[in-house]
Amino acid sequence: MTFRRSGNSGALLPAISLGLWHNFGFVDNIQNGREILRTAFDLGITHFDLANNYGPPYGSAEENFGTIFKNDFKSYRDELFIASKAGFDMWPGPYGNWGSRKYLIASLDQSLKRMGLDYVDIFYHHRPDPHTPLEETMGALADIVRQGKALYVGISNYAPKETQEAAVILKRLNVPFILHQARYSMFDRWIEDGLLDTLEQIGVGCIAFSPLAQGMLTDKYISGIPENSRAAKTLTYLDTDTVKSNLVKIQKLNEIAKARGQKLQQMAIAWILRQKQVASVLVGASSANQLKDNVEALNNLSFSKEELTEIEKIIA
Repeated sequence: MTFRRSGNSGALLPAISLGLWHNFGFVDNIQNGREILRTAFDLGITHFDLANNYGPPYGSAEENFGTIFKNDFKSYRDELFIASKAGFDMWPGPYGNWGSRKYLIASLDQSLKRMGLDYVDIFYHHRPDPHTPLEETMGALADIVRQGKALYVGISNYAPKETQEAAVILKRLNVPFILHQARYSMFDRWIEDGLLDTLEQIGVGCIAFSPLAQGMLTDKYISGIPENSRAAKTLTYLDTDTVKSNLVKIQKLNEIAKARGQKLQQMAIAWILRQKQVASVLVGASSANQLKDNVEALNNLSFSKEELTEIEKIIA
């Protein structure tokens, strides 16, 4: 495994990290989840990314992770970098959503109990809250660190200006703000419009989620839409129309990947890691073999100028 520094911090992250958004809830097979986590650790993936409402149902991914952690990983706690988040809907009423101090501190307390942990390595505010003062949200993150419940803090889905403002507050509070978790792929490049430059300026790393555009940037859809695919089932932000509108691009990108000796998903991950601000790429996995396949992206991270130009023509 290759490790990369997160911004100007002392934290090193594996170039590929494992996200538990899908495939680890009560609706899933916990033994399959256990196999994925054990495979990840054997591959050198030390960073596991969770959130309070991952599942389904909400909280179940953290609870299942806690069960697996207790049985398999407890003695390796100091070799792991574990994340949780709060900011989206979690429980009914006014205190289970957004970015209030009440919600963030209560949510992390619940997450720690579900996972059986004394602390997380990083705790994120999952999305900006337009109704709560940023000083309150960042102040809650600062107190979470001071209480020993998190070693570092991060934010997710914040725009460049909001990120800059959050950094100013956290620096004043002397809180280690080290990561911005942002959606980024060949098909979703919004962070190139100011956010990467902002992160470079403030010395904060980026961890990219949805690097395969909900599965479009894989070899799954090269020949159309399989019946059992996510798009065919209209699951989690992907539908058949979206795939069809990008099919020609997917096929052309696949030809470049083959010429590089890679699968499309491997090239898509490598393409993200070419950005110096990116500390890690966050991948999901429905099986251990799928995870192994993604990690092979690290075998070829370099791109020629001609390859990048051709890729740009296709996805522009």
